[in-house]
Amino acid sequence: MQTIAVIDYGMGNLHSVAKAIEHVAGADDRVLVTDDADAILGAERVVFPGQGAARDCMNAISEHQLNRAILEAAASKPFFGICMGLQVLLQCSEENGGSDLLGLFPGQVVRFPGDMHDTQGNRLKIPHMGWNRVRQTQDHPMWSGVPEGSRFYFVHSYYVRPEDSGILAGVSDYGVEFTSVIASRNLFATQFHPEKSADHGLRLLQNFLRWNPET
Repeated sequence: MQTIAVIDYGMGNLHSVAKAIEHVAGADDRVLVTDDADAILGAERVVFPGQGAARDCMNAISEHQLNRAILEAAASKPFFGICMGLQVLLQCSEENGGSDLLGLFPGQVVRFPGDMHDTQGNRLKIPHMGWNRVRQTQDHPMWSGVPEGSRFYFVHSYYVRPEDSGILAGVSDYGVEFTSVIASRNLFATQFHPEKSADHGLRLLQNFLRWNPET
């Protein structure tokens, strides 16, 4: 039996994330949506979803007194960040005129340029919303059974720009090439929403429940 904690800090589509995990979980797995730091640190696996603005997200994390628990979980057990749950792992964001983030990884969160066009010359809208391909940039157990170039569902106006290229696990194109997945030791985080990404997204969540970073 294992407990999968879905971090609840008041932002993010927690219901759909929890339901997607329950759909792929084993009979003995327990999915717990919680803002209790002790419960998060006591779980075998942690999922960190989120959406909204960077400053609001950080304020909500602080109000729920989850800064330490998130950082400790991200350093010690299988950890899956989703959307804003990826972005806030970096040092700072351009959003809201500049916002400090959790600082787990050096780097910034930056806005898509306002004058982007596709290969046919059509203007690209911000936010980047809809299905897009992910090119896998490192061989990782989380990609097992997920074909190269699979499409996932995105909703975002900002993207991460890590300083360490060694943590890149996937990139996508939307006017510019941007980092859509990072991976480091026991942590895997995506800009896209696996819970909204049909079979390939469910396969990622299923892989996460089986992933042993120590092997």
